[in-house]
Amino acid sequence: MPGPRRDRPALLLLLGALLAADLYFHLWPRARRELAAGAPGCPCRRRRPPAPAAPPPRARGPSALRRLFAHPLYRPAAPRGPAEPLLGPREALRYYRRKAARWNRRHKLYREELNLTSPAAPLLLRPEASWLQFHLGISRDGLYPRSSPTVNRLLQDMQHFTTISADYSQDEKALLGACDCSQIVKPSGVHLKLVLRFQDFGKAMFKPMRQKREEETPEDFFYFIDFQRHNAEIAAFHLDRILDFRRVPPTVGRLINVTKDILEVTKNEILQSVFFVSPASNMCFFAKCPYMCKTEYAVCGNPHLLEGSLSAFLPSLNLAPRLSIPNPWIRSYSFDGKEEWEVNPLYCNTVREIYPYSNGNRLLNIVDMAIFDFLIGNMDRHHYEMFTKFGDDGFLLHLDNARGFGRHSHDETSILAPLSQCCIIKRTTLLRLQLLAEPEYRLSDVMRESLLQDHLAPVLTEPHLLALDRRLQLILKAVRKCIDTYGEAKVVTNDTVQPEAPASDRVKLTT
Repeated sequence: MPGPRRDRPALLLLLGALLAADLYFHLWPRARRELAAGAPGCPCRRRRPPAPAAPPPRARGPSALRRLFAHPLYRPAAPRGPAEPLLGPREALRYYRRKAARWNRRHKLYREELNLTSPAAPLLLRPEASWLQFHLGISRDGLYPRSSPTVNRLLQDMQHFTTISADYSQDEKALLGACDCSQIVKPSGVHLKLVLRFQDFGKAMFKPMRQKREEETPEDFFYFIDFQRHNAEIAAFHLDRILDFRRVPPTVGRLINVTKDILEVTKNEILQSVFFVSPASNMCFFAKCPYMCKTEYAVCGNPHLLEGSLSAFLPSLNLAPRLSIPNPWIRSYSFDGKEEWEVNPLYCNTVREIYPYSNGNRLLNIVDMAIFDFLIGNMDRHHYEMFTKFGDDGFLLHLDNARGFGRHSHDETSILAPLSQCCIIKRTTLLRLQLLAEPEYRLSDVMRESLLQDHLAPVLTEPHLLALDRRLQLILKAVRKCIDTYGEAKVVTNDTVQPEAPASDRVKLTT
Protein backbone atom coordinates (compact mmCIF):
# COMPACT_ATOMS: atom_id res chain seq x y z
CA MET A 1 0.00 0.00 0.00
CA PRO A 2 1.59 3.29 -1.07
CA GLY A 3 2.43 5.82 1.61
CA PRO A 4 1.59 9.56 1.62
CA ARG A 5 3.31 11.67 -1.07
CA ARG A 6 6.07 13.86 0.37
CA ASP A 7 5.70 16.61 -2.28
CA ARG A 8 2.13 17.57 -1.36
CA PRO A 9 3.09 19.91 1.55
CA ALA A 10 5.58 21.71 -0.67
CA LEU A 11 2.94 22.12 -3.38
CA LEU A 12 0.46 23.57 -0.86
CA LEU A 13 3.08 26.03 0.41
CA LEU A 14 3.82 27.18 -3.15
CA LEU A 15 0.16 27.78 -3.93
CA GLY A 16 -0.29 29.72 -0.70
CA ALA A 17 2.69 31.94 -1.47
CA LEU A 18 1.33 32.73 -4.96
CA LEU A 19 -2.09 33.63 -3.55
CA ALA A 20 -0.54 35.92 -0.90
CA ALA A 21 1.56 37.66 -3.51
CA ASP A 22 -1.47 38.23 -5.73
CA LEU A 23 -3.44 39.71 -2.79
CA TYR A 24 -0.60 42.02 -1.76
CA PHE A 25 0.56 43.28 -5.15
CA HIS A 26 -2.71 43.36 -7.15
CA LEU A 27 -5.96 43.12 -5.17
CA TRP A 28 -4.99 45.26 -2.18
CA PRO A 29 -3.66 48.27 -4.24
CA ARG A 30 -6.82 48.19 -6.36
CA ALA A 31 -9.03 48.22 -3.22
CA ARG A 32 -7.10 51.21 -1.84
CA ARG A 33 -7.67 53.18 -5.06
CA GLU A 34 -11.39 52.43 -4.94
CA LEU A 35 -11.66 53.57 -1.31
CA ALA A 36 -9.70 56.75 -1.96
CA ALA A 37 -11.96 57.67 -4.85
CA GLY A 38 -15.07 57.52 -2.58
CA ALA A 39 -13.59 59.59 0.33
CA PRO A 40 -15.54 62.72 1.58
CA GLY A 41 -12.82 65.07 0.43
CA CYS A 42 -13.39 63.95 -3.13
CA PRO A 43 -17.11 63.70 -3.99
CA CYS A 44 -16.42 62.42 -7.50
CA ARG A 45 -14.09 59.95 -9.13
CA ARG A 46 -11.07 61.48 -10.68
CA ARG A 47 -11.14 61.17 -14.39
CA ARG A 48 -8.41 61.74 -16.88
CA PRO A 49 -8.91 64.83 -18.97
CA PRO A 50 -10.20 63.93 -22.41
CA ALA A 51 -7.50 63.64 -25.03
CA PRO A 52 -7.53 66.46 -27.55
CA ALA A 53 -9.30 65.52 -30.74
CA ALA A 54 -6.99 64.69 -33.61
CA PRO A 55 -6.95 67.40 -36.25
CA PRO A 56 -8.95 66.46 -39.32
CA PRO A 57 -6.79 65.20 -42.19
CA ARG A 58 -5.87 67.82 -44.69
CA ALA A 59 -7.76 67.62 -47.90
CA ARG A 60 -5.23 66.60 -50.50
CA GLY A 61 -5.28 68.75 -53.54
CA PRO A 62 -5.15 67.43 -57.07
CA SER A 63 -2.01 65.57 -58.04
CA ALA A 64 0.85 67.34 -59.77
CA LEU A 65 0.09 65.45 -62.98
CA ARG A 66 -3.57 66.49 -62.93
CA ARG A 67 -2.65 70.08 -62.18
CA LEU A 68 -0.26 70.02 -65.13
CA PHE A 69 -2.82 68.68 -67.59
CA ALA A 70 -5.39 71.18 -66.27
CA HIS A 71 -3.03 74.09 -66.99
CA PRO A 72 -4.09 76.40 -69.86
CA LEU A 73 -1.03 75.32 -71.85
CA TYR A 74 -2.45 71.80 -71.97
CA ARG A 75 -6.01 72.68 -72.80
CA PRO A 76 -7.04 72.13 -76.40
CA ALA A 77 -7.04 75.35 -78.36
CA ALA A 78 -10.14 76.44 -80.22
CA PRO A 79 -10.12 74.49 -83.50
CA ARG A 80 -9.55 76.56 -86.61
CA GLY A 81 -11.65 74.04 -88.50
CA PRO A 82 -12.51 70.35 -88.54
CA ALA A 83 -9.63 68.13 -87.47
CA GLU A 84 -7.88 66.45 -90.36
CA PRO A 85 -7.85 62.73 -89.55
CA LEU A 86 -5.24 60.35 -90.86
CA LEU A 87 -7.71 57.62 -91.82
CA GLY A 88 -11.21 57.48 -93.17
CA PRO A 89 -13.36 55.24 -90.91
CA ARG A 90 -15.04 53.32 -93.74
CA GLU A 91 -11.84 52.67 -95.62
CA ALA A 92 -10.02 51.58 -92.45
CA LEU A 93 -12.79 49.20 -91.36
CA ARG A 94 -12.98 47.65 -94.82
CA TYR A 95 -9.21 47.13 -94.92
CA TYR A 96 -8.94 45.61 -91.44
CA ARG A 97 -11.94 43.33 -92.02
CA ARG A 98 -10.15 41.91 -95.05
CA LYS A 99 -7.00 41.40 -92.98
CA ALA A 100 -8.96 39.63 -90.22
CA ALA A 101 -10.64 37.33 -92.76
CA ARG A 102 -7.25 36.52 -94.31
CA TRP A 103 -5.79 35.78 -90.87
CA ASN A 104 -8.69 33.42 -90.08
CA ARG A 105 -8.16 31.51 -93.32
CA ARG A 106 -4.44 31.11 -92.71
CA HIS A 107 -5.01 30.07 -89.12
CA LYS A 108 -7.51 27.43 -90.22
CA LEU A 109 -5.05 26.00 -92.76
CA TYR A 110 -2.31 25.99 -90.13
CA ARG A 111 -4.48 23.98 -87.74
CA GLU A 112 -5.40 21.53 -90.49
CA GLU A 113 -1.72 20.96 -91.26
CA LEU A 114 -1.13 20.12 -87.62
CA ASN A 115 -4.22 17.85 -87.53
CA LEU A 116 -5.77 19.89 -84.74
CA THR A 117 -9.40 18.81 -84.55
CA SER A 118 -10.56 21.01 -81.65
CA PRO A 119 -12.81 23.80 -82.95
CA ALA A 120 -11.34 27.30 -82.92
CA ALA A 121 -13.62 30.34 -82.97
CA PRO A 122 -12.85 32.74 -85.82
CA LEU A 123 -11.30 36.08 -84.92
CA LEU A 124 -13.84 38.89 -85.04
CA LEU A 125 -12.98 42.52 -85.72
CA ARG A 126 -14.82 44.85 -83.37
CA PRO A 127 -15.16 48.48 -84.53
CA GLU A 128 -15.00 49.62 -80.90
CA ALA A 129 -11.63 47.92 -80.31
CA SER A 130 -9.24 50.30 -78.58
CA TRP A 131 -6.41 49.85 -81.11
CA LEU A 132 -8.78 50.64 -83.99
CA GLN A 133 -10.13 53.72 -82.22
CA PHE A 134 -6.52 54.78 -81.62
CA HIS A 135 -5.82 54.54 -85.36
CA LEU A 136 -8.95 56.53 -86.19
CA GLY A 137 -8.00 59.20 -83.65
CA ILE A 138 -4.68 60.09 -85.29
CA SER A 139 -4.86 63.56 -86.81
CA ARG A 140 -2.61 66.36 -87.98
CA ASP A 141 -2.25 67.50 -84.35
CA GLY A 142 -0.71 64.29 -83.04
CA LEU A 143 -1.07 60.57 -82.53
CA TYR A 144 -3.92 61.05 -80.07
CA PRO A 145 -5.98 63.95 -78.66
CA ARG A 146 -5.26 65.41 -75.26
CA SER A 147 -6.96 63.52 -72.40
CA SER A 148 -7.93 60.76 -74.77
CA PRO A 149 -9.82 57.93 -72.98
CA THR A 150 -8.95 55.66 -75.91
CA VAL A 151 -5.25 55.71 -75.01
CA ASN A 152 -5.89 54.64 -71.41
CA ARG A 153 -8.15 51.85 -72.62
CA LEU A 154 -5.53 50.76 -75.16
CA LEU A 155 -2.85 50.59 -72.45
CA GLN A 156 -5.13 48.40 -70.32
CA ASP A 157 -5.93 46.10 -73.24
CA MET A 158 -2.28 45.60 -74.20
CA GLN A 159 -1.51 44.80 -70.57
CA HIS A 160 -4.23 42.17 -70.09
CA PHE A 161 -5.39 40.76 -73.44
CA THR A 162 -4.41 37.24 -74.48
CA THR A 163 -1.86 36.90 -77.28
CA ILE A 164 -2.95 34.79 -80.26
CA SER A 165 0.24 35.00 -82.38
CA ALA A 166 3.89 35.99 -82.16
CA ASP A 167 6.46 36.60 -84.87
CA TYR A 168 9.69 38.39 -85.62
CA SER A 169 9.49 42.04 -86.63
CA GLN A 170 10.14 43.07 -90.21
CA ASP A 171 13.63 44.26 -89.21
CA GLU A 172 14.48 40.83 -87.83
CA LYS A 173 13.17 39.13 -90.97
CA ALA A 174 15.20 41.43 -93.23
CA LEU A 175 18.36 40.44 -91.35
CA LEU A 176 17.81 36.83 -92.42
CA GLY A 177 18.46 37.89 -96.02
CA ALA A 178 21.44 39.61 -97.60
CA CYS A 179 23.58 41.79 -95.41
CA ASP A 180 24.52 45.27 -96.62
CA CYS A 181 27.98 45.50 -95.13
CA SER A 182 28.54 49.05 -96.40
CA GLN A 183 26.77 50.26 -93.26
CA ILE A 184 26.93 49.13 -89.68
CA VAL A 185 23.88 47.01 -88.98
CA LYS A 186 22.35 46.69 -85.56
CA PRO A 187 23.31 43.37 -83.94
CA SER A 188 19.85 41.84 -83.90
CA GLY A 189 20.78 39.13 -81.45
CA VAL A 190 21.26 41.79 -78.79
CA HIS A 191 18.22 43.85 -79.79
CA LEU A 192 15.55 41.21 -80.00
CA LYS A 193 11.98 42.38 -80.56
CA LEU A 194 8.81 40.54 -81.50
CA VAL A 195 5.39 41.39 -82.88
CA LEU A 196 2.53 40.15 -80.70
CA ARG A 197 -1.10 40.03 -81.82
CA PHE A 198 -3.90 40.08 -79.27
CA GLN A 199 -7.37 38.59 -79.08
CA ASP A 200 -8.92 41.83 -80.42
CA PHE A 201 -6.67 41.67 -83.54
CA GLY A 202 -4.51 44.53 -82.29
CA LYS A 203 -0.72 44.34 -82.57
CA ALA A 204 2.14 45.58 -80.42
CA MET A 205 5.92 45.59 -80.60
CA PHE A 206 7.39 43.61 -77.71
CA LYS A 207 10.88 44.46 -76.43
CA PRO A 208 12.11 42.24 -73.59
CA MET A 209 14.11 43.32 -70.58
CA ARG A 210 17.83 43.18 -71.32
CA GLN A 211 19.22 45.40 -68.57
CA LYS A 212 18.29 45.96 -64.93
CA ARG A 213 16.97 49.38 -64.01
CA GLU A 214 19.85 50.25 -61.70
CA GLU A 215 22.49 49.39 -64.31
CA GLU A 216 24.08 52.16 -66.35
CA THR A 217 25.45 51.81 -69.86
CA PRO A 218 29.25 51.46 -69.60
CA GLU A 219 30.96 54.66 -70.63
CA ASP A 220 33.14 52.78 -73.11
CA PHE A 221 30.10 51.59 -75.10
CA PHE A 222 29.39 53.20 -78.47
CA TYR A 223 25.83 54.40 -78.84
CA PHE A 224 25.17 52.09 -81.79
CA ILE A 225 25.98 48.91 -79.82
CA ASP A 226 24.15 49.89 -76.65
CA PHE A 227 21.39 47.70 -75.25
CA GLN A 228 17.79 48.47 -75.99
CA ARG A 229 15.89 48.91 -72.73
CA HIS A 230 12.23 48.08 -72.35
CA ASN A 231 11.75 50.59 -69.53
CA ALA A 232 13.15 53.35 -71.77
CA GLU A 233 10.33 52.75 -74.25
CA ILE A 234 7.76 53.01 -71.46
CA ALA A 235 9.28 56.14 -69.93
CA ALA A 236 9.65 57.80 -73.35
CA PHE A 237 5.90 57.51 -73.95
CA HIS A 238 5.09 59.11 -70.60
CA LEU A 239 7.62 61.93 -71.12
CA ASP A 240 6.31 62.57 -74.64
CA ARG A 241 2.79 62.94 -73.26
CA ILE A 242 3.95 65.25 -70.46
CA LEU A 243 5.72 67.47 -73.02
CA ASP A 244 2.45 67.44 -75.03
CA PHE A 245 4.24 66.29 -78.18
CA ARG A 246 2.04 63.18 -78.54
CA ARG A 247 4.39 61.65 -81.12
CA VAL A 248 5.30 58.39 -79.34
CA PRO A 249 2.87 55.46 -79.75
CA PRO A 250 1.17 54.34 -76.51
CA THR A 251 3.51 52.00 -74.63
CA VAL A 252 2.93 49.89 -71.53
CA GLY A 253 4.90 47.39 -69.48
CA ARG A 254 3.80 43.79 -69.07
CA LEU A 255 4.97 40.48 -67.65
CA ILE A 256 4.93 38.08 -70.60
CA ASN A 257 4.82 34.32 -70.23
CA VAL A 258 7.36 33.39 -72.89
CA THR A 259 5.99 29.84 -73.16
CA LYS A 260 2.27 30.58 -73.24
CA ASP A 261 2.30 34.00 -74.93
CA ILE A 262 5.06 33.38 -77.51
CA LEU A 263 6.18 29.78 -78.02
CA GLU A 264 2.75 28.16 -77.98
CA VAL A 265 1.13 30.73 -80.30
CA THR A 266 3.84 31.39 -82.89
CA LYS A 267 3.65 29.78 -86.32
CA ASN A 268 7.20 30.81 -87.22
CA GLU A 269 9.33 27.68 -87.23
CA ILE A 270 12.53 29.70 -86.94
CA LEU A 271 11.25 31.41 -83.80
CA GLN A 272 10.16 28.05 -82.39
CA SER A 273 13.64 26.63 -82.97
CA VAL A 274 15.46 29.21 -80.83
CA PHE A 275 13.68 28.37 -77.56
CA PHE A 276 15.63 26.35 -75.00
CA VAL A 277 15.73 25.65 -71.27
CA SER A 278 18.70 27.17 -69.46
CA PRO A 279 20.76 25.35 -66.79
CA ALA A 280 18.71 27.31 -64.22
CA SER A 281 15.51 25.72 -65.65
CA ASN A 282 14.36 29.03 -67.16
CA MET A 283 12.71 29.21 -70.58
CA CYS A 284 14.87 31.30 -72.96
CA PHE A 285 14.98 32.32 -76.60
CA PHE A 286 17.20 34.37 -78.89
CA ALA A 287 17.12 35.92 -82.35
CA LYS A 288 17.92 33.93 -85.46
CA CYS A 289 20.16 36.04 -87.66
CA PRO A 290 23.47 35.78 -89.54
CA TYR A 291 25.61 37.11 -86.69
CA MET A 292 25.75 37.66 -82.94
CA CYS A 293 22.89 35.23 -82.31
CA LYS A 294 24.05 32.93 -79.56
CA THR A 295 22.61 31.60 -76.34
CA GLU A 296 24.58 34.17 -74.32
CA TYR A 297 22.47 36.89 -75.99
CA ALA A 298 19.23 35.11 -75.14
CA VAL A 299 16.45 36.50 -72.98
CA CYS A 300 15.06 34.28 -70.27
CA GLY A 301 11.94 34.09 -68.17
CA ASN A 302 11.87 33.43 -64.46
CA PRO A 303 11.14 30.61 -65.14
CA HIS A 304 8.55 31.65 -67.73
CA LEU A 305 7.67 35.28 -66.87
CA LEU A 306 9.66 38.03 -68.57
CA GLU A 307 9.33 41.79 -68.31
CA GLY A 308 8.94 43.77 -71.49
CA SER A 309 7.43 46.81 -73.17
CA LEU A 310 4.51 46.74 -75.59
CA SER A 311 4.22 49.61 -78.07
CA ALA A 312 1.01 49.93 -80.05
CA PHE A 313 1.35 49.51 -83.80
CA LEU A 314 0.65 52.44 -86.09
CA PRO A 315 -1.76 52.01 -89.02
CA SER A 316 -0.63 49.76 -91.83
CA LEU A 317 1.59 51.36 -94.45
CA ASN A 318 -1.00 50.37 -97.03
CA LEU A 319 -3.50 52.65 -95.29
CA ALA A 320 -1.18 55.40 -94.06
CA PRO A 321 2.15 55.55 -95.92
CA ARG A 322 5.09 57.00 -94.04
CA LEU A 323 8.37 58.56 -95.13
CA SER A 324 11.62 57.59 -93.42
CA ILE A 325 13.95 60.58 -93.67
CA PRO A 326 17.60 60.82 -92.55
CA ASN A 327 18.12 63.15 -89.63
CA PRO A 328 20.24 66.16 -90.72
CA TRP A 329 22.09 65.74 -87.41
CA ILE A 330 22.72 62.05 -87.92
CA ARG A 331 25.77 60.67 -86.14
CA SER A 332 28.64 58.79 -87.69
CA TYR A 333 27.98 55.08 -87.19
CA SER A 334 31.66 54.22 -87.19
CA PHE A 335 34.33 54.05 -84.55
CA ASP A 336 36.40 57.05 -85.63
CA GLY A 337 34.39 59.15 -88.13
CA LYS A 338 32.56 62.40 -87.51
CA GLU A 339 29.75 64.12 -89.35
CA GLU A 340 29.93 67.71 -90.57
CA TRP A 341 27.69 69.10 -87.82
CA GLU A 342 30.12 67.75 -85.20
CA VAL A 343 33.00 69.87 -86.53
CA ASN A 344 31.21 72.83 -88.13
CA PRO A 345 29.37 75.14 -85.67
CA LEU A 346 27.73 76.92 -88.65
CA TYR A 347 26.25 73.71 -90.00
CA CYS A 348 22.69 74.94 -89.48
CA ASN A 349 23.19 77.63 -92.12
CA THR A 350 23.66 74.85 -94.67
CA VAL A 351 20.57 73.03 -93.45
CA ARG A 352 18.45 76.18 -93.71
CA GLU A 353 19.18 76.40 -97.43
CA ILE A 354 17.64 72.97 -98.11
CA TYR A 355 13.91 72.44 -98.42
CA PRO A 356 11.92 71.61 -96.30
CA TYR A 357 14.16 73.05 -93.60
CA SER A 358 14.26 76.43 -95.33
CA ASN A 359 10.72 77.35 -94.24
CA GLY A 360 7.74 75.90 -92.42
CA ASN A 361 7.80 73.88 -89.23
CA ARG A 362 10.18 71.07 -90.16
CA LEU A 363 13.25 72.58 -88.54
CA LEU A 364 11.23 73.51 -85.46
CA ASN A 365 10.04 69.91 -85.23
CA ILE A 366 13.65 68.74 -85.49
CA VAL A 367 14.48 70.96 -82.51
CA ASP A 368 11.55 69.47 -80.58
CA MET A 369 12.89 66.01 -81.33
CA ALA A 370 16.39 67.01 -80.19
CA ILE A 371 15.01 68.34 -76.89
CA PHE A 372 13.11 65.11 -76.35
CA ASP A 373 16.18 62.98 -77.17
CA PHE A 374 18.41 65.05 -74.88
CA LEU A 375 16.04 64.58 -71.95
CA ILE A 376 16.07 60.78 -72.37
CA GLY A 377 19.74 60.60 -73.42
CA ASN A 378 19.08 59.03 -76.83
CA MET A 379 21.98 59.40 -79.30
CA ASP A 380 20.56 56.98 -81.87
CA ARG A 381 18.11 59.18 -83.81
CA HIS A 382 19.48 58.46 -87.27
CA HIS A 383 16.10 58.72 -89.09
CA TYR A 384 12.67 60.09 -88.40
CA GLU A 385 9.32 59.20 -89.93
CA MET A 386 6.31 61.22 -91.08
CA PHE A 387 2.85 60.45 -92.42
CA THR A 388 2.82 61.45 -96.07
CA LYS A 389 -0.83 62.54 -95.90
CA PHE A 390 -0.02 65.54 -93.71
CA GLY A 391 2.58 66.89 -96.12
CA ASP A 392 5.88 68.53 -95.39
CA ASP A 393 4.71 70.28 -92.21
CA GLY A 394 3.28 67.21 -90.53
CA PHE A 395 4.56 66.15 -87.12
CA LEU A 396 7.58 63.86 -86.72
CA LEU A 397 7.15 60.42 -85.19
CA HIS A 398 9.40 59.74 -82.20
CA LEU A 399 9.82 55.99 -82.71
CA ASP A 400 12.35 53.52 -81.28
CA ASN A 401 13.42 55.13 -78.00
CA ALA A 402 14.86 52.02 -76.35
CA ARG A 403 18.40 53.41 -76.25
CA GLY A 404 17.34 56.21 -73.95
CA PHE A 405 17.84 56.39 -70.19
CA GLY A 406 21.14 54.56 -70.36
CA ARG A 407 23.31 56.91 -68.28
CA HIS A 408 21.84 59.20 -65.66
CA SER A 409 25.25 60.47 -64.58
CA HIS A 410 26.12 61.93 -68.00
CA ASP A 411 24.41 64.66 -70.04
CA GLU A 412 25.28 64.37 -73.75
CA THR A 413 24.91 68.03 -74.77
CA SER A 414 25.79 67.27 -78.40
CA ILE A 415 22.23 65.94 -78.79
CA LEU A 416 21.10 69.58 -78.46
CA ALA A 417 23.07 70.61 -81.56
CA PRO A 418 19.93 71.52 -83.57
CA LEU A 419 18.89 73.93 -80.79
CA SER A 420 22.30 75.38 -80.03
CA GLN A 421 23.33 75.76 -83.71
CA CYS A 422 20.01 76.97 -85.17
CA CYS A 423 18.86 78.93 -82.09
CA ILE A 424 15.15 78.54 -82.74
CA ILE A 425 12.40 76.99 -80.64
CA LYS A 426 8.62 76.88 -80.70
CA ARG A 427 6.95 79.27 -78.28
CA THR A 428 4.62 76.55 -76.99
CA THR A 429 7.55 74.19 -76.42
CA LEU A 430 9.47 76.84 -74.49
CA LEU A 431 6.46 77.74 -72.35
CA ARG A 432 5.89 74.13 -71.38
CA LEU A 433 9.56 73.60 -70.57
CA GLN A 434 9.51 76.70 -68.35
CA LEU A 435 6.36 75.41 -66.66
CA LEU A 436 7.98 72.03 -65.96
CA ALA A 437 10.90 73.83 -64.32
CA GLU A 438 8.56 75.38 -61.72
CA PRO A 439 8.50 73.66 -58.29
CA GLU A 440 4.74 73.12 -58.53
CA TYR A 441 5.06 71.24 -61.82
CA ARG A 442 8.59 69.85 -61.46
CA LEU A 443 9.35 67.46 -64.33
CA SER A 444 10.71 64.69 -62.11
CA ASP A 445 7.62 64.81 -59.90
CA VAL A 446 5.08 64.56 -62.71
CA MET A 447 7.13 61.84 -64.42
CA ARG A 448 7.36 59.86 -61.19
CA GLU A 449 3.60 60.10 -60.72
CA SER A 450 2.85 59.25 -64.33
CA LEU A 451 5.11 56.18 -64.32
CA LEU A 452 3.42 54.83 -61.19
CA GLN A 453 0.42 54.08 -63.40
CA ASP A 454 2.41 51.40 -65.22
CA HIS A 455 2.22 47.77 -64.16
CA LEU A 456 6.04 47.50 -63.97
CA ALA A 457 6.50 50.51 -61.68
CA PRO A 458 8.99 51.75 -60.68
CA VAL A 459 9.95 52.14 -64.33
CA LEU A 460 12.90 54.50 -63.75
CA THR A 461 15.27 54.75 -60.83
CA GLU A 462 15.40 57.97 -58.84
CA PRO A 463 18.73 59.14 -60.37
CA HIS A 464 17.16 59.00 -63.85
CA LEU A 465 14.20 61.09 -62.67
CA LEU A 466 16.47 63.70 -61.09
CA ALA A 467 18.56 63.79 -64.28
CA LEU A 468 15.47 65.05 -66.12
CA ASP A 469 15.39 68.18 -63.95
CA ARG A 470 19.10 68.76 -64.48
CA ARG A 471 18.85 68.36 -68.25
CA LEU A 472 15.79 70.62 -68.39
CA GLN A 473 17.86 73.40 -66.84
CA LEU A 474 20.56 72.87 -69.47
CA ILE A 475 17.95 73.23 -72.23
CA LEU A 476 16.64 76.48 -70.76
CA LYS A 477 20.22 77.70 -70.37
CA ALA A 478 20.87 77.04 -74.08
CA VAL A 479 17.71 78.96 -75.01
CA ARG A 480 18.73 81.92 -72.83
CA LYS A 481 22.13 81.97 -74.48
CA CYS A 482 20.50 82.09 -77.92
CA ILE A 483 18.16 84.89 -76.82
CA ASP A 484 21.07 86.90 -75.44
CA THR A 485 22.88 86.50 -78.77
CA TYR A 486 20.08 86.97 -81.33
CA GLY A 487 17.12 88.38 -79.39
CA GLU A 488 13.86 86.73 -78.42
CA ALA A 489 12.05 87.74 -81.62
CA LYS A 490 14.41 85.62 -83.76
CA VAL A 491 14.75 82.70 -81.38
CA VAL A 492 11.22 82.09 -80.07
CA THR A 493 8.94 81.31 -83.00
CA ASN A 494 5.20 80.98 -83.30
CA ASP A 495 4.52 77.47 -84.53
CA THR A 496 1.17 78.02 -86.21
CA VAL A 497 2.36 79.18 -89.63
CA GLN A 498 2.25 76.52 -92.33
CA PRO A 499 3.50 78.00 -95.61
CA GLU A 500 3.07 76.21 -98.89
CA ALA A 501 6.11 74.66 -100.53
CA PRO A 502 7.10 75.02 -104.17
CA ALA A 503 5.95 72.12 -106.32
CA SER A 504 9.50 71.37 -107.45
CA ASP A 505 10.70 71.04 -103.86
CA ARG A 506 7.83 68.71 -103.05
CA VAL A 507 8.85 66.43 -105.88
CA LYS A 508 12.39 66.32 -104.53
CA LEU A 509 11.15 65.45 -101.04
CA THR A 510 8.85 62.70 -102.28
CA THR A 511 11.57 61.06 -104.32
